[in-house]
Amino acid sequence: MKIVFLDAATMGDVSFSPISALGELECFQTSDREEALQRVKDAEVLIINKIKVDKELVDAAPKLRLICEAATGVNNIDLEYAASKGIPVRNAVGYSTDSVVQMTFMMILSLVGRCRYFDDFVKSGEYSRSGLFTDVSKMFFELRGKRLGIIGLGNIGGNVAKVGEAFGMNVSYFSTSGTSHSKDYPSVDLDTLMSSSDIISIHAPYNERTAGLVGAEQLRKMKSTAYIVNMGRGGIIDEAALAEAIDGGWIAGAGVDVFTAEPLPADNPLLNVRNRDRLILTPHIGWASIEARERLVAMIADNIAAGY
Repeated sequence: MKIVFLDAATMGDVSFSPISALGELECFQTSDREEALQRVKDAEVLIINKIKVDKELVDAAPKLRLICEAATGVNNIDLEYAASKGIPVRNAVGYSTDSVVQMTFMMILSLVGRCRYFDDFVKSGEYSRSGLFTDVSKMFFELRGKRLGIIGLGNIGGNVAKVGEAFGMNVSYFSTSGTSHSKDYPSVDLDTLMSSSDIISIHAPYNERTAGLVGAEQLRKMKSTAYIVNMGRGGIIDEAALAEAIDGGWIAGAGVDVFTAEPLPADNPLLNVRNRDRLILTPHIGWASIEARERLVAMIADNIAAGY
């Protein structure tokens, strides 16, 4: 069995031995379009993370019998065409839940605790010159008793809610699909969630219902002391509006791990935010703890073993 992984660099230094045990594994760190078209010609199993799999790529792989997405989302695959050719598509679900939940609260705690400001205050020498044992010039608040508003109460959002409860937070949510009916937390409309929450955490997929869901109008509804975190998908928040909201004082700050275009273009407005201590940007790493990547490799191997 010839297994081809076109963008293995996205997985880092994790071992692929569970996959290579199943057949001849050929890993390419990255593949541009022309390289991808050449590299799939003998592939029986194709593994990709973010590479686009369309009609042209499928047709370039006459031996292809299985497509494995090294992620949960399959927006990059032409599912209809793959099905028309009798090629099943398998993705990986649930491998990153713990990693994303942990990263979400890393963002929340760093923002609420003003960690970047206080770290810079000490390292810059300002603390040494201050003459005081402490610095209470920047307000931070406790999570207990605050409102956590979750956009998208799926598996990850539901686990974020549980951790929020452990901190003593009051949880509500907005269902982007309209089909989520939790018995544990109250469902509210988007305007209510935006205006009532102290922390807003996004864990929704990107689709026609969520594209541009949070723009200037919604951000202006937030409390000036509130924070917003996007661990879902890029394009759900209007990034230019978010930059304006931070520098304009509409909100207290934001944490963003996913972007409309990845990697982040140098002219993205978030890179020009003046109040940098109120913004945390990370390079789409919420999914990528070592344990999550090991689980992902195991799931891909299971998908190949079951589907080939």
